[in-house]
Amino acid sequence: MKSSVKYSVIGMLCLALSLYLCCGTSNADEQTTGVRHRSAKVGEPAPAFNVEAVSGKDVKTVSLEDYRGKWLVLFFYPADFSFICPTEITGFNKELERFKALNAEVLGGSVDGKFAHLAWIKRGDLGELKYPLFSDIKKKMAKQYGVLDAKEGVALRGLFIIDPNGIVQYQVVHNMSVGRSVEETLRVLEGLQTANLCPLNWKPGQKTLKQP
Repeated sequence: MKSSVKYSVIGMLCLALSLYLCCGTSNADEQTTGVRHRSAKVGEPAPAFNVEAVSGKDVKTVSLEDYRGKWLVLFFYPADFSFICPTEITGFNKELERFKALNAEVLGGSVDGKFAHLAWIKRGDLGELKYPLFSDIKKKMAKQYGVLDAKEGVALRGLFIIDPNGIVQYQVVHNMSVGRSVEETLRVLEGLQTANLCPLNWKPGQKTLKQP
């Protein structure tokens, strides 16, 4: 009887130790940093961020709070000096004034360092870029937004529309081999701003559905 009790106590101690090793570190990290590593979710506050970004040929710090009061189109791309990524970056840049007319700002970035961004911009691949490229070199942001490909160590093509109150209203994540659509992003942005029901294939200027 004493032997079984002894082994029961040992078993409970082993279980407690396992739970501590699995959860203790992450809980401690949450307590010290105040950050919970979970994916962004539509209808919930966007994960806060404070990262370095290249704006023009200068480096500055950008945060989610900088965009309070405006819509934010936030997108991640896999890597600098690549093939599909510059088509997306320059595509959003070309239509930037259309976003600004909708009280929206564009912010793109990857897990590359700020010096890689600077070198890429200075090489001329991106033309005259008019919005910042953030550097998520610690991959914290990609983890928080749920777009980090841990195996490849880069971000997937994640795109988020965040409203002026900091709430995620739209998100889409692409495989790395397929570029996104600037026109679709603009369509969804305008649809969200109507605050009405937009049916299948709705386009700006068309009638929306009546609220029930």
